[in-house]
Amino acid sequence: MRWAIPGAALLLAGCIAGPNYQRPRATVPERFAEAGTENGQSDIDLASWWKAFGDAQLNDLIDRALAQNLDVEAAAARISEARARERVAGSAAQPQVDARASVTRQRISENAIPVPPGTGAQQGGALGLPGSEFTTWRPGFDASWEIDLFGKTRRSVEAAKARTGAATWNRRAVEVSVAAEVATTYFELRTLQARIANAEAELARQKRFEQVVAARARGGLVSGQDLEQQASEVSAAAATLEALRGRAEVQLHALGVLTGDTPESLIHRLAAPRALPAALAIPAGLPSDLLRRRPDIRSAERELAASTADIGVAVADLYPRFSLTAAPALVSTALGSLLEWGSRSFSIGAAVSWPLFNGGRTRGNIAVANARQEQALIAYRKAILRALQDVEDSLSRTEADRKQLAAFEEALGRAGRAEEIARTRYHGGLVTYSDVLAAQARRLSLEVQVIDIKGALARDSAALFKAMGGGWPEMAEAGAAQ
Repeated sequence: MRWAIPGAALLLAGCIAGPNYQRPRATVPERFAEAGTENGQSDIDLASWWKAFGDAQLNDLIDRALAQNLDVEAAAARISEARARERVAGSAAQPQVDARASVTRQRISENAIPVPPGTGAQQGGALGLPGSEFTTWRPGFDASWEIDLFGKTRRSVEAAKARTGAATWNRRAVEVSVAAEVATTYFELRTLQARIANAEAELARQKRFEQVVAARARGGLVSGQDLEQQASEVSAAAATLEALRGRAEVQLHALGVLTGDTPESLIHRLAAPRALPAALAIPAGLPSDLLRRRPDIRSAERELAASTADIGVAVADLYPRFSLTAAPALVSTALGSLLEWGSRSFSIGAAVSWPLFNGGRTRGNIAVANARQEQALIAYRKAILRALQDVEDSLSRTEADRKQLAAFEEALGRAGRAEEIARTRYHGGLVTYSDVLAAQARRLSLEVQVIDIKGALARDSAALFKAMGGGWPEMAEAGAAQ
């Protein structure tokens, strides 16, 4: 009989409540619709894609952000929390032992009937007489062990481990987002700095034209209205320049915070303008690659595994619980005899608990767990669709940017040649200086378009790398391909 419970544990060790998790099959297209002919593997290392732009300052900023960004640190703290929850879940499978000690002073009423040994009003084995007083000393242990016959604890551990995996992938997703956000902000800063240089040239052009108009006004060739109109253009150009400077400072502040520092920390380091990077050819690879590269998809899959294990936790409540208890102790009414062999006391027992009726609560909890698993499956499928859309959208934008950039660069080249022709003709006395300034205005206007499109192409390239799931350092490890 004494081997009945351990024997049952061995027989039922393979029994575990709830469904076993199987990774769902994901249906993805064979190739991206917007990938064009560039649909192979890229030579760019997705783990550190920003290095492909060849900008040392960008590399330093992203490396600092991945090491110091507060969102990354918070995600790392959530991993620590998840691992601690694993230990909490696993502790239920181990025996629970509590050390206890007590000292009790007791007096029996003089009007009471003498209490025989072993009853609730008497401790220590001595006969309690009316009016007697005594002190009971009791150090000991309370031990219990709930046998996990139907796998409730194992399913809890399984769910906790899956959520630790989800937290790990969430951190990688944060790293992907932070790297892309730093790059996007940096490219916006460099775009604005180029725009500032262009606006300064435009302001200088407007001032030169104001001088021309002033000379004509003095000669009576134009009215004071024309001079005031040109002065207004100068003021507007100056206002545009200040607005651009303000926007550039905002980007500097954002980069400071993204790298885990104060907003003003990078102002002096990044104040000097630097050219925007050249466009990169970025083959998107295959849609199936996203299932292993995108951290948000991997996180959603781990959440699905956790919710599947939660069903087993709920189902296990349908079955009985078996537990063993033991309470060894030393009990004596005299401290001097507490450690004697005769002071020993113990109790050993086995118990079974089986909820027969609880108003449908257990079945309701199972239904809740099933519904949550269904939601997790939907979230996993949605993450895949969102990833596919992100790549397709980024491919469309980068392709449009390249085409626009090619057209505007051609227009800018022609405008530059037209300005040179106007200057040559002006030096030859064939046209006025106003014609030169008009040609320069056209060139500067097209230059703004080229700067904006170059900046958009750089930012959209960063968005494409993010959509492809690049930017978490462990991607370079062999295990990431599993």
